[in-house]
Amino acid sequence: MVDEEPVGIRAAGGVAWRPDAAGGVEVCLVHRPRYGDWSLPKGKLESGEHPLLAAVREMAEESDVRAVPQVRLPTVRYRSEGRPKEVDYWSMRAVGEGGFQPDTEVDDVRWLGVDDAVRLVSYPHDAEVLAAFAALPPVTATIVLVRHGHAGRRATWSGPDDGRPLDAEGEAQAEALAPLLALVRPTRLLSASARRCVQTLAPAAALLDLAVEVCGDLDEPRPGQQNEECALAAAGRLAELAAAGASVGVCSQGKVIPGALERLAGRAADWTTPKGSGWLLAFTADRLLTADRL
Repeated sequence: MVDEEPVGIRAAGGVAWRPDAAGGVEVCLVHRPRYGDWSLPKGKLESGEHPLLAAVREMAEESDVRAVPQVRLPTVRYRSEGRPKEVDYWSMRAVGEGGFQPDTEVDDVRWLGVDDAVRLVSYPHDAEVLAAFAALPPVTATIVLVRHGHAGRRATWSGPDDGRPLDAEGEAQAEALAPLLALVRPTRLLSASARRCVQTLAPAAALLDLAVEVCGDLDEPRPGQQNEECALAAAGRLAELAAAGASVGVCSQGKVIPGALERLAGRAADWTTPKGSGWLLAFTADRLLTADRL
């Protein structure tokens, strides 16, 4: 499964799931007439496309399933037509179907229990991805947590630091984050009170027709506050949002995010988050299951 050669083909896909009548779940497989195989929906990345965007797009294009990404699954590496290929997968909650129509790329779609799907898929690597999906606890909430975009240098800004705006680079980062935030279909957008944080969520707010809610629990330390205090407040707010079971987009700051994630995860790790980047967080109730760096 592991190939150390440079990646020649990049692709992405997913395990889309929905509840079944017996209280379990069933997953989506597609049949490709060109290869005569049953596989997980996937496809090649378009030029400059983020893998997560490609995974959701390909799911819709191959199976007509609209889905919300939740947890990164194992990345698969193999050779395709003599070239090394790498495929990123995510588990995805199915939220709608467009009415599948057979074509020359995919001529059949089946929803099966995981055990039946493992028996049907044509490739061992698809069975491995399905096994990783089956081992996951139930995901009850997803949060996209981002750090604000680039906002120039603090030393060159003469006004209050909370008023420092995004610069041109930061505005471009905010525009790039908007479609990633939209993938989880958030019902709320929460921002630290700094202007640059609110501005980072503005393109997503316009895309989703949502208001940006300012939340002081996501702010960096004020004079007299400690980083620990702010990290605990942010972690508590994120856990509260997760316990409510909703999908949410959140923008915070560089002195807050690493500490908050360390407390939610209960372990030390590299939680540094560059400006204009973030994390896809999956929860069971208020417990963090996974943090996938975007």
